[in-house]
Amino acid sequence: MAWNDKKLEELLARYGSGHGGGECIDPRFRKLADRIFSKEGTCATPYAGIPTFLAAPYLPVDQESPDFRDLQVAMIGMPIDLGVSNRPGSRFGPRALRSIERIGPYNHVLDCAPVFDLKVADIGDISFASRYRLEQSHDDIERRIGQIVSAGIIPLSVGGDHSITHPILRAVGKKSPVGLIHIDAHCDTGAPFDQTKFHHGGPFRNAVFDGVLDPTRTIQIGIRGSAEYLWEFSYDSGMTVIHAEDIAKMGIDAVIEKARAIISDAPAYLSFDIDSLDPAFAPGTGTPEIGGLTTREAQAILRGMKGMNLVGGDVVEVAPQYDATANTAHAGAQMLFEILSLMVFTPAVTKGN
Repeated sequence: MAWNDKKLEELLARYGSGHGGGECIDPRFRKLADRIFSKEGTCATPYAGIPTFLAAPYLPVDQESPDFRDLQVAMIGMPIDLGVSNRPGSRFGPRALRSIERIGPYNHVLDCAPVFDLKVADIGDISFASRYRLEQSHDDIERRIGQIVSAGIIPLSVGGDHSITHPILRAVGKKSPVGLIHIDAHCDTGAPFDQTKFHHGGPFRNAVFDGVLDPTRTIQIGIRGSAEYLWEFSYDSGMTVIHAEDIAKMGIDAVIEKARAIISDAPAYLSFDIDSLDPAFAPGTGTPEIGGLTTREAQAILRGMKGMNLVGGDVVEVAPQYDATANTAHAGAQMLFEILSLMVFTPAVTKGN
């Protein structure tokens, strides 16, 4: 239709009231706008107030006598990087992700606003008994995540180095081993070295040996770099490994289809290492590897997991001091938002409603 005065009048009649408050007409968007904007047509400024993950409500929960109220998802920080093999600094990851503003609230691809659609809160950080003892810190993580899981709540964690996922899986997979969607540059199934098995290069090997992770329902996506010789365990245990260089050949849809076939509809955990992204997008990490995913590819892969039975997730290895632009923390916060969006559709939540 050609542009004319009548068309202008129609648009003015529909959108020209000037009342603010989002001025949304579509019922889907109007419902969301009514939650975000006040009756006066204003909304919270993204740069004011106390920062939390994805601007979710803050709910302090006692370590000894936890009361999670009616939460469905608990976001929790794990500021620890005692397990790194290269550059330290991911202990500052949770603080960096909390400082990123304007993520969400609407996910237009998945058609949800997770902070509004879920009963979710930022419950603060793990309280570690010692800042120097990694194994003891892992015990602290397992205990806290165990409280969350026992309360029927999904944990969504922000690291911290990737060693945190081992104790998380010990809590999440305590009753029965879970599957795993693992997006990373590295398989992290390495053997003990430097006299310990507790490091960020081996959490998934440890989880298999502990009986909390099913390797045959594990897919590792984006793998690359020079440490391939350290990851025999992935192949021997039955894990499916999709290398970064194969993603372009397969196509994103094929990667998603493969993941869904392997994980099936049984409970699974989703772990996202920021170094899965190419350093062009996320230089602020301890072990960067060129040739990685773009942010668009990573978002597409995550969004393809909609409806899967996710029982937990994490974003790890953001080390903000190596990125003066804050792009790495921004990417990490966006991936956290995508994972939280998936929680809107997981049977672990929907069956309880």
